[in-house]
Amino acid sequence: QVQLVESGGGLVQAGGSLRLSCAASGRTFSSFHMGWFRQAPGKEREFVAFSWSGGNTRYADNVKGRFTISRENAKNTVYLQMNTLKQEDTAVYYCAAKGGLFSIRSSQYDYWGQGTRVTVSS
Repeated sequence: QVQLVESGGGLVQAGGSLRLSCAASGRTFSSFHMGWFRQAPGKEREFVAFSWSGGNTRYADNVKGRFTISRENAKNTVYLQMNTLKQEDTAVYYCAAKGGLFSIRSSQYDYWGQGTRVTVSS
């Protein structure tokens, strides 16, 4: 089992920045690939960013160049640095863990955090 706890959400003005953290406990964090997803009100959960266990990354097109996923295996933590935030980035953000292959499908992930809310105001 892996337990994931997100933090760092909040209210920020458009153009601002936030850094989300996801702390993992349980099984060996470094062996898992980590993803960030988000879900806006009335919308489906969508892929945001992915980090392979070795550190390579992938991003959704609508956040590429603005968001950065990183991980510190020694601290069992994955981060999502979000810059130049837009109102359309408003959502609950979730981190998730999986083994195996890269996927943008939330159903492919084995473990989930409870989410942290990000609100971007105009």
